[in-house]
Amino acid sequence: MSNSIICTEIKNHVLHIILNRVEKMNAFTYSMLQKLSAAYTKLEADPNIRCGLLYANGTHFTAGLDLADVSKHIQRGANLFEKGKIDPLQIFDKKRTKPVVVAVQGTCLTIGIEMILANDICIAGVDTKFGQIEVKRGIFPFGGATIRFHQRCGWGNAMKYLLSGDLFNVEEALRIGLVQQVSTTPITEAAQLAERIALQAPLAVQATFSNARTAILKGQESAELQLMPTLHDLMRTKDAKEGLTSFLERREAKFEGK
Repeated sequence: MSNSIICTEIKNHVLHIILNRVEKMNAFTYSMLQKLSAAYTKLEADPNIRCGLLYANGTHFTAGLDLADVSKHIQRGANLFEKGKIDPLQIFDKKRTKPVVVAVQGTCLTIGIEMILANDICIAGVDTKFGQIEVKRGIFPFGGATIRFHQRCGWGNAMKYLLSGDLFNVEEALRIGLVQQVSTTPITEAAQLAERIALQAPLAVQATFSNARTAILKGQESAELQLMPTLHDLMRTKDAKEGLTSFLERREAKFEGK
């Protein structure tokens, strides 16, 4: 494994994005945020990559932001991520078009929860502890939790943890819908799910992802207006023809993203 604080590897059309600051519980420095953004930009730019997979080396997903380091950059007016690159938090800049599965374990604080909310599916280890604890530090969540936590988990559930800073366990995270599955092997389970997604028709996956996001960001009517034009575009693709042929021939489809 690389000594980089963010490692990447492509396996079966899935980009593995790995937090690797184990000695500091994967707490994010400013440099780590930039490298994470670079990894998401790679996910978006490489046509061979169909899905992302985010997880961490070590016992803990992340202890959150390394405030001693990150605050110095924020105080001088720096952006969290470089303009023109993909924002992993999907708040400040260019949006991604490919899905990302997240696996978490151990400690998952602040930006860890916001990364779950910014991505699409989360599988959590049985030992995971969560906390949106910014109010305990005199600041507030600025990576999307104030926007997405209540969308994902309901207003009362979100306010309970955003306003108190209380920690909660994986059973509670599953109950409120923050995570979709609990596993003794979360990284393995998440990798298998990401690979199943990558086996599907890439353009169809991206169209499905895009329409669902449109419904959230722009409303149901905007998403409805996209349905038939998007379907017409998909029906003209090589993958759609392969999907029909494989169905008639009773075999697994082999999609190319064309």
